[in-house]
Amino acid sequence: MATILLLIASNVFMTIAWYWHLGKGGLEKPLLSVILISWAIAGVEYCFAVPANRVGFLAGWTPGQLKIVQEAIALTVFGVFMVAVLGEALHWRHFAAFACIMAAVGFLFVGK
Repeated sequence: MATILLLIASNVFMTIAWYWHLGKGGLEKPLLSVILISWAIAGVEYCFAVPANRVGFLAGWTPGQLKIVQEAIALTVFGVFMVAVLGEALHWRHFAAFACIMAAVGFLFVGK
């Protein structure tokens, strides 16, 4: 559970680092400023991602399992951000893509 919570926190910060500037007024900021602010936010993200991977690995997760779970969490976090912050609507293809990623998670955990 610690791995999942750390990965969620990590992905919240990474999503913000990558996409915050696409929202209100962000495109008016100089690109260098956006890059520097994003790097600062991403630094916080690493403080969650590295421990998440270490804790998960020590708990017996494989690197592949860690990565695919991270991707599923990333899509979930991004979906919420996309709708709540960027105002984009969800479509069936978002749900289909998420279903494919969740199937990939299942495949990597089968037999574990």
